[in-house]
Amino acid sequence: MINYNGNSIAEQENELFDNRGFLFGDAVFETVKTVDGKILFLEDHYFRLMSSMRILRMEIPMNFTMEFLEQQLLSVIEGQENPSFRIRITVCRKNGGFYLPETNAVDYIITAAPLPKTLYEMQPSDYEVDLFKDFYVPRQLLSTIKSTNKSVNIAGSIFAHENGYQNCLLLNDAKNVIEALQGNLFMLTGDKLVTPPVSEGCLNGVMRKQVLEIAKKTEGLEVSESPISPFDLQKADELFITNVIQGIQSITKYRKKEYGNGMAKVLLMKLNAQIRLG
Repeated sequence: MINYNGNSIAEQENELFDNRGFLFGDAVFETVKTVDGKILFLEDHYFRLMSSMRILRMEIPMNFTMEFLEQQLLSVIEGQENPSFRIRITVCRKNGGFYLPETNAVDYIITAAPLPKTLYEMQPSDYEVDLFKDFYVPRQLLSTIKSTNKSVNIAGSIFAHENGYQNCLLLNDAKNVIEALQGNLFMLTGDKLVTPPVSEGCLNGVMRKQVLEIAKKTEGLEVSESPISPFDLQKADELFITNVIQGIQSITKYRKKEYGNGMAKVLLMKLNAQIRLG
């Protein structure tokens, strides 16, 4: 029997209580954006998911091809009229065992929610951030994958909410700035655009990859994957955050420093053009 909030429940009534993702965070996930029934950046999401599963020693089913993933993801929005959705697939190891699993076979669950916009838009509102220094992200391979263990991000989100910030920037164990709570970080200083390398412990972001590729083709812009210190933020002209759902989100203020968004607008325009050409 199970006691859930004071109520007794038979074990067979709910598999959730034995789910390894629920019990141990033994799961990885991908969140994709669809536009008019097409998954954006499908190949990048697929290969990142496969890489994450291999890193955690999960068994990849033989039928788990990119075409199969696409079909499964789109099946949850079949017949829906909304032009854009966010779809999440969570892959967890099958039930059984404690820290040592009884099997490396996997289960998956897919959920979807409608999005109000198809293409990406620059948000005009103020977007203030600060550093989150209660916990640090270790420089290791596990930090770069989308696992369901997001304790630092949750604690940071609560800190941001309690202090009136729209987001927080995370630090690694070398005290360098590596990313925001919900996306990768880019910093423009003069004509140099910098984002932390994955070796710093940041997420290996799909939108990060798209923006890097676009930026490298932008005339007059020097692009670098280099560590960012907290002191660098005060000298920057622009800071912006990238993720697949929002696209590019400009930061307007960090402490007393205020930022522009000219380059972010240019990159966002090129990103949308790339999606239209699809």
